[in-house]
Amino acid sequence: MQTAHVHGLTFHIREDGDPTGRPVVFANSLGTDMRLWDKVVSLLPAGLRVIRFDKRGHGLSDCPPAPYAMEELISDAEALLDHLQIRDCVFVGLSIGGMIAQGLAARRPDLVRALVLSNTAAKMGDAQMWRDRIAAIQIQGIEALADPILDRWFGSEFRNGEEQIIWRHMLTRTPVEGYVGCCQAIADTDLSITTTTLRLPVLGIAGSDDGASPPELVQQTIDLIPGATCHIIKSAGHLPCVEGPKAYAALLKGFLEEIAHV
Repeated sequence: MQTAHVHGLTFHIREDGDPTGRPVVFANSLGTDMRLWDKVVSLLPAGLRVIRFDKRGHGLSDCPPAPYAMEELISDAEALLDHLQIRDCVFVGLSIGGMIAQGLAARRPDLVRALVLSNTAAKMGDAQMWRDRIAAIQIQGIEALADPILDRWFGSEFRNGEEQIIWRHMLTRTPVEGYVGCCQAIADTDLSITTTTLRLPVLGIAGSDDGASPPELVQQTIDLIPGATCHIIKSAGHLPCVEGPKAYAALLKGFLEEIAHV
């Protein structure tokens, strides 16, 4: 297992592909780990340096006590890229990973040359909604809320299949402190002002059946960035990289080709 030690924490990271290739960094969503990207990474073209990491409180990374602040999550990503000596990467962030992506690009434009903002927004949901979820999880645990969360993550066809069990296990085995900590970070965050200052190539991706970040919410954020475009993957929910990996990888490959000489 590959790890990096920054900010007094140990982070689980993984590199695939060509260590001298163009860097593409993936940041996953709330309640998932870096396996979120397995199906997409296997479909990407050769010659890329692909970096994944588990954010604090998730996967095999350390889980400090909650709450977390979005600034901490952004600083974690910044420190990891500095540690790995990565510059000018394409940063792909889904859900909270997309919020981290927006904040990182605004803070450190030297690190990020292009963004993929997937199933995310500058502001995700109402703060009270997140606080209600935090209170429920602290009392009942993640298992009690797993079914409604998975209903927002996936379309009905996927939910009725066997594979959804993998994602249920991943969700319910997320440390409560890590899940709650990231919920608090989302609740307290509105990136609208800084996201409007971004001036770099941006691809937005949404799922037509996403109950957590509907396409219109994703589009509102993409509209804040001049020149950014947004694509909707049909019959997919909040994690289209899982439900529609071929369509997702095709969008990424097209975007990488488009910006190759920008």
